[in-house]
Amino acid sequence: MRSPLILYKESFSGLSRPVWLLSLVMLINRAGTMVIPFLTIYLTSELYFTKVEAGIVMSVFGLGSVAGSMLGGYLCDRVGYFKVMFVSLFLSGFGFYSLLWADTFNEVAIQIFCLSVISESFRPAAQVAIGAYSKPENRLMSISLLRLSINLGFAFGPFIGGLIAQGVGYGGLFIVDGTTCIAAAIFFLFILSPKKVPVKDKDDDLASVIGDDRRPSKDRTYLAFLFWTLVTAIVFMHLFSVFPVYLKEVWALKEHQVGLLMGLNGLIIVIYEMPLVAHLSNAKKYRPLNIIAIGVFMIGISFLVFNFIGWIGVLLISTLFVTFGEILFMPFSNTWAINWAPKARSGRYMSWFTMVYSVAHIASPAIGMGVAERFGFTTLWYLLAFLCLLSGLGYLSLKKSKNIKLVEMQSESI
Repeated sequence: MRSPLILYKESFSGLSRPVWLLSLVMLINRAGTMVIPFLTIYLTSELYFTKVEAGIVMSVFGLGSVAGSMLGGYLCDRVGYFKVMFVSLFLSGFGFYSLLWADTFNEVAIQIFCLSVISESFRPAAQVAIGAYSKPENRLMSISLLRLSINLGFAFGPFIGGLIAQGVGYGGLFIVDGTTCIAAAIFFLFILSPKKVPVKDKDDDLASVIGDDRRPSKDRTYLAFLFWTLVTAIVFMHLFSVFPVYLKEVWALKEHQVGLLMGLNGLIIVIYEMPLVAHLSNAKKYRPLNIIAIGVFMIGISFLVFNFIGWIGVLLISTLFVTFGEILFMPFSNTWAINWAPKARSGRYMSWFTMVYSVAHIASPAIGMGVAERFGFTTLWYLLAFLCLLSGLGYLSLKKSKNIKLVEMQSESI
């Protein structure tokens, strides 16, 4: 058994300098993500919106996210990922500033939609950038490094945002959030340079077999993959919507206790994801779709355990299952999507992938709250576990495709 510290160090080796710099940009940007976690509180307590109005605004944010994902992918294939990323970061800063002057429902809804479109166009561009800046054999680890940066940013951002909102006010929150976006854009512009996305990797046999004229709307294998990703994402998003309500109503946890429990998720990811993914990427017997399916099953178990364990320690058990399920599901599904996409249309392919999470962001709260209110949390947990079972089996069924092996050969030699 090698030292865990050596394994952790080795999991970061071999990554290119641009990937590290891109991760630093993501850390700066995500550390400034302070507004969204407090948006509903701001709308109801500061602007005196009703809960229904606040919910509509959040749905509008989700709709803007869908539109932004599509727009970002389209523009990536037209003007390149570098320009899309810079403009998205830069304009997002002014989008947060604009919220200072929006106080009516219509004004806030319009501003939030525009901000969401602009900011979410960054996501497919960032996915394409990973393909450009990383080597094919290091792509999975590059994605994990970016996820580590995002989780570190999310760990600090809401905490700092809460202090600013309480001490300075929400106006200060908008200013700081906008400033970090602009700072990240300027930092990105000066430390990174655009690199052409390779039309064909040296070991890329997929294009020659399937053809590089594929489009996501007609790619049946990819559409099936996206469907099961959507199902899983809807289940996973309950962690941020219904789950906190469950903790407060059923377990009577205070807000800071809920925050600490959810913060444990990010801490475990920071500590364990890179070395675990590195180990799996070097283990030839593990196949990507198998790992994805195991992760999905673990996410389902994380909700199901509440129906069988009445001890408060089940909260820790659930957190461990959902976190390690996320570690297996997120980076491997992301890498699979990147490797499957034809290089000439990688922007559009990744926009469909990121759009799935935007749709899940809209659907998950409505489904979860509706089922919990009408049938109770017990029924909801059974439903989510069943959906994960179907999704995991759905991923495994994709292995029957004749072209899947070619993708798995490219997915970090897993």
